[in-house]
Amino acid sequence: MPAITRLPPLSLYIHFPWCVRKCPYCDFNSHEKGTDFDEMAYNQALVDDLEQELPRIWGRRIHSIFMGGGTPSLFSPESLDRLLGDLRARLNLAADLEITLEANPGTLEQVRFSEYRAIGINRLSIGVQSFHDDQLQALGRIHGRGEAIAAAEAAHGAGFDNFNLDLMFALPGQSLAQAGEDVQTAIDLEPAHISLYQLTLEPNTLFHHQPPTLPDEDLAWQMQEQGQLRLAQAGFDQYEISAHARTDRQCRHNLNYWQFGDYLGIGAGAHDKISDAQARRVSRQWKLRQPKAYLDAANSDRRIAGQRVLDSQDMLLEFMMNTLRLKQGFTPSLFEQHTGLDFILAEAPLRKAEHKGWIETTEQRIRPTPQGQQFLNDLLGLFLADEAREQKPR
Repeated sequence: MPAITRLPPLSLYIHFPWCVRKCPYCDFNSHEKGTDFDEMAYNQALVDDLEQELPRIWGRRIHSIFMGGGTPSLFSPESLDRLLGDLRARLNLAADLEITLEANPGTLEQVRFSEYRAIGINRLSIGVQSFHDDQLQALGRIHGRGEAIAAAEAAHGAGFDNFNLDLMFALPGQSLAQAGEDVQTAIDLEPAHISLYQLTLEPNTLFHHQPPTLPDEDLAWQMQEQGQLRLAQAGFDQYEISAHARTDRQCRHNLNYWQFGDYLGIGAGAHDKISDAQARRVSRQWKLRQPKAYLDAANSDRRIAGQRVLDSQDMLLEFMMNTLRLKQGFTPSLFEQHTGLDFILAEAPLRKAEHKGWIETTEQRIRPTPQGQQFLNDLLGLFLADEAREQKPR
């Protein structure tokens, strides 16, 4: 069992499962907004869910809140204000709490940005994806280039000095020049943070069953290198594989994930990871995915779709899966603090990774090399149970 001597930081994730329309590439738990969309009922379900979870986190401070989806910005400022009030009444919230709201560039949501800022939301993550209308249409997005630009401008106008623009590359029919133009347009809009990631065809999506024609691997790699170079030249630090930030504008919530911190999840389909020092265990739990089923069960244990306790091998793999996405990697002390395990468990696969040129190590830090980040799946394969057992000293 893990010897957890100091609990890791704790965040709160809130899932909002509705969208105006389901995008063909999206594998998140999202459902088209219909007759089951009821802000008041869902807010109450979130509060009921939270109250059931409080014993698992009693007394611990929440350092960040992330409202994801789906499209949380479908909810009115009044509704989210009531929810935040309910959270403040029940949780120990940090004074410098980061509260992020995911938003789409629809005109209805832009006029709400000032009101979101007024109720205490201090960070936006805007799902732009592209600034080319043909690519946006191919992705099934309901906004166009003009709305995407207007959304960033509206965020500035509402007083958000900390917002993210989400961009994808290797899109259907996309050229290298178009990918570069998307990155440059995002830079010109002066966000504090830009997420740049490759479109992948995930299982259980329309694109997986009816795949579009995408740029080949060589072109996709050129798009990635081009984007990363432009962002670096513009003063954005690539602190994670797909995350680029101005100084001191890293997403604190996501950093907590990537450093194997704890997070509580409420809402339909929400996942969490909670450490329990007294019970000497780290557990994961996830909620019912379908909004109606979740609404009906939110005030009982029936809301829980599944749960499991992580064993040592689970924690080794999951820790590496997260921290090796970070440019700065991790320290041995962080591994021991956030897993409760002895660092010796990780030493053999790390030696093999270093021999392959995928990581570089010092006494204080283990970080992935550029080659290691390029071949991250192969790097993580060294920490799989069968592989790790083969590497243990005999």
